Amino acid sequence: MASDGFRPLDEKALIEYIKATPTLALKLGNRFDDLQIKEVGDGNLNFVYIVIGPSGSFVIKQALPYIRCIGESWPMTKERAYFEARALKEHGRLCPDHVPEVYHFDRTMCLIGMRYIEPPHIILRKGFIAGIEYPLLAEHIAEYMARTLFYTSLLYLTTTEHKRAVTEFCGNVELCRLTEQVVFSDPYKVSQYNRCTSPYLDEDAKAVREDNILKLEVAGLKSMFCERAQALIHGDLHTGSVMVTPNSTQVIDPEFAFYGPMGFDIGAFIGNLILAYFSQNGHADDKNDRKAYKVWILKTIADTWNLFDKNFTALWDENKDGPGEAFLPEIYNNEEVHLMVKQRYMRDLLHDTLGFGAAKMIRRIVGVAHVEDFESIAEPAKRADCERKALKFAKRLLKERRQFQSIEEVVSAIEQPQP
Repeated sequence: MASDGFRPLDEKALIEYIKATPTLALKLGNRFDDLQIKEVGDGNLNFVYIVIGPSGSFVIKQALPYIRCIGESWPMTKERAYFEARALKEHGRLCPDHVPEVYHFDRTMCLIGMRYIEPPHIILRKGFIAGIEYPLLAEHIAEYMARTLFYTSLLYLTTTEHKRAVTEFCGNVELCRLTEQVVFSDPYKVSQYNRCTSPYLDEDAKAVREDNILKLEVAGLKSMFCERAQALIHGDLHTGSVMVTPNSTQVIDPEFAFYGPMGFDIGAFIGNLILAYFSQNGHADDKNDRKAYKVWILKTIADTWNLFDKNFTALWDENKDGPGEAFLPEIYNNEEVHLMVKQRYMRDLLHDTLGFGAAKMIRRIVGVAHVEDFESIAEPAKRADCERKALKFAKRLLKERRQFQSIEEVVSAIEQPQP
């Protein structure tokens, strides 16, 4: 045990911990004889245990003091568990249909006990690899993003409330710095952590490092990420942070949460949809050419933004006379100026979304942590061909994002052959 009382829990120690924790023991009906415990933390950072008993179930997530996928050579604060628990509770309050309930949090042990999102839920990324359509995905994720972003922004909060919340989440600085490094810095320089599908993409990775216009654009995005406390964002909203069935969408793992630019969340999700699109040729076979599935992904990209825009602006209209201090009613309640403000705000947010989405795509191809969409393509040459097309589009999107006036224009550009 560390001097601060923290100790990593293996399965045996976890059972004893559960027995000694009334909120968790009660979830199992205080029955411990036939517990099934499975460690499923295949992510980059944490231990994750599924605990199932005859009378109940839950998930235990424990933060480690280092990055799990690299080891103790890359230390990382355990305090990220506190911010994850806070974000889960706040986002759960704002959008309970799409965020799992937190049952227990232990700050000393950096441990969260939360609802087990049971089968047939699977990680959305795995659904994309398998070619499964989710008819309610865009509707659900748009609702989640609209509600969590609007209600934690100055469109709804007073400046006093907003600054108080910003101050609390400023403590999650180490995970913000990790994002700054792996998304906005490492892909654009030689770094020991970078990798790509070598040798096929060696020149492509070098071209990223030598592209001055790309560097200029990503510098602006990094500044926005570091400086703009727009709303309480999830901070890592990719397709590995969403669990789905055809009728249910649950957002998990907000340990990177802080007050940042809204477009980072929206862009992370849409950028990962675009990666899924470009990976499909690598998953096509004689039985399924994936062409119809690619059409569905493109529709989901457009629907996600359009439904988000609709939901977000509807919340704005409903609350335009509320406490939010970004646009005071006595100045902006005139219908004409209210419409002008909304149009500019949403146009700028679309461009932020496209920029952050492109940056997230680039880091997943030439940075440290790649995506299973591509990694599961066994043949390196085929994988590299899919990745190269995605990388070319991401570079174009990052440089030319302000030229796109609608998500439909973006979808049309995705469909064009990458030069």
